[in-house]
Amino acid sequence: MAVMSYRQALHDTLRAEMLRDPDVFLMGEEIGRFEGSYKITAGLLDEFGPKRVRDTPIAEEGFTGAAVGAAMLGLRPVVEIMTINFSLLALDQIVNHAAKIYGMFGGQRSVPMVIRTPGGGGQQLAATHSQNVELFYAFTPGLKVVAPSSPADAKALLLASIRDNDPVLFLENLALYNTKGEVPDGDQPAEIGRAAVTREGTDITLVAYSRMAHVALQVAEKLASEEGISAEVVDLRSLRPLDRPTIIESVKKTSCAVVLEDDWLTYGIGAEVAASISDGAFDYLDAPVRRVAMAEVPLPYAKSLELAALPSANDAVTAVHQTLDAVGRRSVGAH
Repeated sequence: MAVMSYRQALHDTLRAEMLRDPDVFLMGEEIGRFEGSYKITAGLLDEFGPKRVRDTPIAEEGFTGAAVGAAMLGLRPVVEIMTINFSLLALDQIVNHAAKIYGMFGGQRSVPMVIRTPGGGGQQLAATHSQNVELFYAFTPGLKVVAPSSPADAKALLLASIRDNDPVLFLENLALYNTKGEVPDGDQPAEIGRAAVTREGTDITLVAYSRMAHVALQVAEKLASEEGISAEVVDLRSLRPLDRPTIIESVKKTSCAVVLEDDWLTYGIGAEVAASISDGAFDYLDAPVRRVAMAEVPLPYAKSLELAALPSANDAVTAVHQTLDAVGRRSVGAH
């Protein structure tokens, strides 16, 4: 088992899948000669050539549509859209074509393609380049949407996504690219639609995905070491399908939940998770489900304002305290 960065895990997995399957090819802006804006595709043009590592014009709708057609004809394109913000220019191709072709044509054609795209704030890229608009895609039947938070999951979920016969939106986060972790050797795809309990606990459940799942683990460790609070962490990993049973079973055990997301609160992924908990574990709840999300503003450019708008570990700790205080459990420790 090697220790590597999230960025390296993505690179190595793309390379391995291109070696394994000649139908896998890459498309995107500046992914070839420039080696990608985030260097995920470094060296792949030299190794595989321009037919399999295709630099595209700045035309997201055009090259995403071309990938849909290639997938319908049996290839397995992996499209890199420079940021999820730019995917809005290809929304029609993703939502009205990639997601619907299998259903509209009675299963006669599959669309086995992956759209890789990073989002997230904290990089001073301002409001139109710092969004997390995964809700648009998780809302859409016919798409699968995954959001790995660790290098190991980046590898396992990318393997699964490339080999899946449905279109998959593969969400990355700019703040995760340099994070490091152990990555298992070998060929072990994850199961799309299966969440992971990344830390066992008894006092409260923290549900999160992508960067906030990373933050949730840090918060759980801090609460345990400093206050003796035992927090269980559920990393969603997949937004569509959503693994409701794993979330509900965790909340049945802890009786309290806080949902963390790197997006606006209103109508967000967290709202869906909270509703799922209410549907499946209402009788087990000792307190209302609390949600932690970013401020409901276009993300500012100024660093101090940007950090103030983004959800933080301190916000999560506060939400945990408020939840446990509401039922008198923080002062007496684990139940």
